[in-house]
This record gives sequence, structure tokens and C-alpha cells, in this order.
Amino acid sequence: MIKLVITDLDGTFLDPNSRFDEVYYQKVRELMQKQQVAFAPCTGKQSERVEELFANVGSDDLWILGDSASRIKHNGQFVYESLLSNQTALVIIAKLRALHQDYGIIARTDKTAYIAADTPENCREKIRGSYTNVTEIKDYQEITDDFVKITLFDPYERAFEIRPQLAEFDDRAYIVASEAAWIDITNHQVHKGTTVAKLQEILGVTSAETMVFGDGYNDLELMTCGKFSFAMRNGFPETQAVARYICGSNAENAVLTTIEQILSLQD
Repeated sequence: MIKLVITDLDGTFLDPNSRFDEVYYQKVRELMQKQQVAFAPCTGKQSERVEELFANVGSDDLWILGDSASRIKHNGQFVYESLLSNQTALVIIAKLRALHQDYGIIARTDKTAYIAADTPENCREKIRGSYTNVTEIKDYQEITDDFVKITLFDPYERAFEIRPQLAEFDDRAYIVASEAAWIDITNHQVHKGTTVAKLQEILGVTSAETMVFGDGYNDLELMTCGKFSFAMRNGFPETQAVARYICGSNAENAVLTTIEQILSLQD
């Protein structure tokens, strides 16, 4: 019996315009509530940005695995987080700054998401699509807090080339190029798989009672967390290969359709 549904957002739950069908969601939400099924967006987006996305339909009942699943937020409160040490984070940022100057680096702490004052204009709009609280800073080295995560957005889509150049940090951080334009960096061995396991522990839910949806390289671990694992038709072949099932694309409400179909059978 399904007790937990976890979905990635971009490329999975959200359509190509970064929206979702709110009317259909409310219908499926009522079905989930009736069956006491928890619903959890699991995303690289800032938790506050997820709350904004669901503002019209209500977000209090969500379990938000935000900031590349480095934190869990429920009913306005963070119930779990794993932070990247300040020392490690600043060394990684210095390396990224040395490699290129024409992409955006987002340094996320528990206070805000910092971007450099010289962040290119073609990066700023994309960054604000995932982050609600954004603060400009002259020098990242001024940050004294530990980090929730670091994200790189590269409009020139060199993420798969840049990722190997960060291998020296693999013993201190979890680093994934989720797609050609994005790299996410969290605390060592902290990713969607480990944080979903934490949520399952909090809720007392097993992997056999969990349904998951994803499309990208940062969803590979997520696919192992639920017996009912679905990769999107528009997802990467590697993600499809480790999923148990393939569903439709993010352009056709495939996540909501699949949830409704399976929970209706369960009902």
C-alpha cells in the first residue's frame, strides 16, 4: 500500500513552463489525503520557492525536500538538515571561480542564497526561478556560515565538462551534474536517496510503500528509494534504466495521472 509519494519538480512534476495543473493537483491531493498518503516535492529549488509554487493550493501538508534534498521542511519548520562546512564550501567556490567567470554560482546558507555582484545577467533570471531569497555579495569569502548547498548554473552548458575538475572534493562533498547547465554540491554523502531515507524514517514508511518520480542524473539515487519508481519519458536514459517503470512526460501531467491511477486501484 502506497503511503508516500516523492517527486522531483523540474522536468518531472512541473511542465516545460515550470507550472503544474493546480485543478488536477487538488483532485489528486484529495485522493492522497483520503488515503493518508504523504506528498513530498524533492528538488534543487529553495524550500521557500517550493512554498511559492504551491501557494495557490496550499503547502502546509507538503514534506519539502528542498535545496537539493539537503533539508526537510514541513508546515513551515525545518525538521532535518545536513550542512556543508564553511571551509570546504569556500574552497570549492574559489575553484569554480578560477575555472570560469561567465556562469552563476549560488551559495546557499540558512539565511539566504548569495550570488556575486558580478553574476552575469543571463544567469540572474534563471537563478530567481529557483530561489526566492537572493542576496548579492561582493566576495563569497565574506560568508561565515556553513552552507546548505552550492549550485552552479552555466548557460553555456559545460556542467559535464566541469564536474570532473571537481573530483578533488569528492571525499568532502556530494557533487552532481544534474544536467548540462546545472551542478549541485551538498554535504558529503547527502543526496536525494539519503534524505528520502530520513523522511521514510520520520514517517515510519518503507521503500515498499513509497512511489518516486524523477528525470535527471540527480534522481538516480531517488529511483532506488521506492518499489514504485517511475522515470519520465523525457528523462535521461540512465535514469530510465534504474527505474522500475517509465511514465509519460512532464508536458502531459504524467506524475499526477500516475498517482491517480495507482491510488484509485489502491482505494
